[in-house]
Amino acid sequence: MTPTLPATVSASRKPLTADALAGLVGEGRQLSRLDVRETAASTNTAMLEAVRRDAGAWPAFSALVADHQTAGRGRSGRSWATPQGAALTASFLLRPEVPGDELGWAPLVVGLATVRTLRDAGVGAYLKWPNDVVVESGVKPIPGWGRWRKVVGILCEMAPRSGVDQEAAVVAGIGINVSQSSGELPVPHAASLYTLGAGWLDRVALVKSLVAHLRDGVAMWEADEDFPQVHAAVEGVCASIGWDVTVATPSGESVMGRVTGLSPSGALVVATREGEREILAGDVTVRRA
Repeated sequence: MTPTLPATVSASRKPLTADALAGLVGEGRQLSRLDVRETAASTNTAMLEAVRRDAGAWPAFSALVADHQTAGRGRSGRSWATPQGAALTASFLLRPEVPGDELGWAPLVVGLATVRTLRDAGVGAYLKWPNDVVVESGVKPIPGWGRWRKVVGILCEMAPRSGVDQEAAVVAGIGINVSQSSGELPVPHAASLYTLGAGWLDRVALVKSLVAHLRDGVAMWEADEDFPQVHAAVEGVCASIGWDVTVATPSGESVMGRVTGLSPSGALVVATREGEREILAGDVTVRRA
């Protein structure tokens, strides 16, 4: 049964169109290219395929936005769907001028930009390492999440190169839960801007703010030799620091301990009984936050 939504929410679900976002594109503007689609299975998949066909047609800070994403992808092959017009789903092509071994910072820089966007909207957002944006809701704890709720998912993937001299490119997919009611959210640990009481449900305004913060974040990353500013800025918004966690690593190992910070490479530093561990990738569940 489809829930009855308040008029303010229904109004916020007006279609995202190229005309509404046209001011972002062009010489001297925030985006170099913008492709707005009525529907896409996954904006990341669509952009990766487009870049594979013709990388030269997609310069840095190109974006692909879907009014409705039907089969979004997350880490480890997870998928989800959202009601028409209820989420902001977009992928951005980044070509950061940083050493190749520092590209692991990409989801954290994108997460920082997203946190700042939501804080502009009045939401007390934080980064959950490595690629979620969360809020502390104060409601009943959920195993693995405590009182934290996920409002944004981020997926960064390397784009294919068309030649040996082409710089590295990252496709950064961002999915923001905007106007879903509690009954429309895909999992119990999810939240939307609407369920959090945010007054800013305009997806056009969110895109504009997100693009501005993303450009600022990438510029800081590129200019920051050895990344002390990026490191400090990301740690400053990372809710995971101080949590007692279990981290499931890609190798199948489970690491238990307290998060003490991030390494210079952006890895999660976990103090275990055996000593500090640096985790480059893994799923973090909360034991105590």
